[in-house]
Amino acid sequence: MADSTDSQTAPSPSSPGGATSPEAAYLERRALRRGSAGPLLLTGLGVAYVVSGDFSGWNNGLAHGGFGGLAIAAVLMGLMYTCLVFALAELASILPTAGGGYGFARRALGTWGGFLTGTAILIEYVLAPAAISLFIGDYVQSLGLFGLHAGWPVSLACFVLFIGIHLWGVGEALRFSLVVTAVAVAAILVFACAAFTGFRVDALNDIPVRPGAFGASSWLPFGVLGIWAAFPFGMWFFLGVEGVPLAAEETKDPARVLPKAMGAAMGILLLLALITFTAATGARGSAAIQSVGDPLVQALQPHGEPTTVSRIVNYAGLAGLVASFFSLIFAGSRQLFALSRAGYLPRFLSLTSRRKAPYLGLLVPGALGFGLAAATGDGARMLNTAVFGATISYALMSLSHIVLRRREPGLHRPYRTPGGVLTSSVAFVLACAALVATFLVDKDAALIALGVYAAALAYFACYSRHRLVAAAPEEEFAALAAAEAELSRD
Repeated sequence: MADSTDSQTAPSPSSPGGATSPEAAYLERRALRRGSAGPLLLTGLGVAYVVSGDFSGWNNGLAHGGFGGLAIAAVLMGLMYTCLVFALAELASILPTAGGGYGFARRALGTWGGFLTGTAILIEYVLAPAAISLFIGDYVQSLGLFGLHAGWPVSLACFVLFIGIHLWGVGEALRFSLVVTAVAVAAILVFACAAFTGFRVDALNDIPVRPGAFGASSWLPFGVLGIWAAFPFGMWFFLGVEGVPLAAEETKDPARVLPKAMGAAMGILLLLALITFTAATGARGSAAIQSVGDPLVQALQPHGEPTTVSRIVNYAGLAGLVASFFSLIFAGSRQLFALSRAGYLPRFLSLTSRRKAPYLGLLVPGALGFGLAAATGDGARMLNTAVFGATISYALMSLSHIVLRRREPGLHRPYRTPGGVLTSSVAFVLACAALVATFLVDKDAALIALGVYAAALAYFACYSRHRLVAAAPEEEFAALAAAEAELSRD
């Protein structure tokens, strides 16, 4: 089904007499640039989503769980993301479209499941860049760059500049992201070499033990419950890597390339998490970095005096923030594009430019993100809200893998998840645990996310579910499944 304005397109040979069908015309105005992303760019994209989390944020988990609590939480969250990535790699090889998680859930869980998943992903990818723009402002001010101070002008410059690069084209955007990400990763390795020279085991568990906490010890100063409370911060080492399948329609041979790129990105992130966590806490001590905004920099300045290496890491922290900000804008635009193209959100949001960029899918979330950053200035609250949305999407995407394995075992799968349903079941259980843990850390952020969810569901229930576009790739895939099920019953 297409809007009346979408059917006014020049004739093409897609139908008799050279006339373009309304469905073809509708999709023609919503086409992305095919074949722009190869395995290297996709691997870089997966790391770029996450790399800012290595420079800041994760350390706040020390204030909730101590070294031992955050270490266990990071291991469990690393397991969750690894299992999730394996499951999503299979799903992406089955349905390589821009819908990503929404498309997977649409086939497995129906229209409601698809919308719930896509909305949760949007919450993550709209709020996270807004929060990171504020952190970029803090870094710019601390480094004294151009004499600027943290505030809305820096956030505005971030959105204008980096959305502009995305509007230029996806190939150019991903190459820019790869370069900035490489700088950030190189700086983490430089940091580790410097930090490990001053590593002390006794610095790891120097946070005072909370009296009366169940199971408390020097390694678990906040007790066993501290492990659970540290889950959201353990996620910061990996948050966003699940967005790689959103580039499927712009990928060369996506069924083959996506699983390899996702696995490579996850392997790099696991290594970076291990290096960053142990080097920073061992060099300076858990107590000293548990609440600072630049833990890697502080780990290299035991006496508060900047060093050459700490300055390098400080500048690289800014590069890491830029890489994650830039790539999350990409992810959010593609998820919005897919939901809009299928009619779940207003259809005009999926229109693409001459350079095949979803310009409204970039501009509208960008304007919303900038507005939130300028109005609230609360980056931590926005990130906690984004984490809540992310955990919902993880649970639903894992469930989609389980359902499709059980219901459609004969479905062609170019890539198969190691461990099958067991792997996705582990991801599902841990995602549910992480979802509940967000209430332990920031109840208000969780409630805000639920409020956004409620408003979106009201829109879907009352309006958009009656106006879905059957020609959208994700909808066609689900319709095919329904037809095959009907034939099997007959």
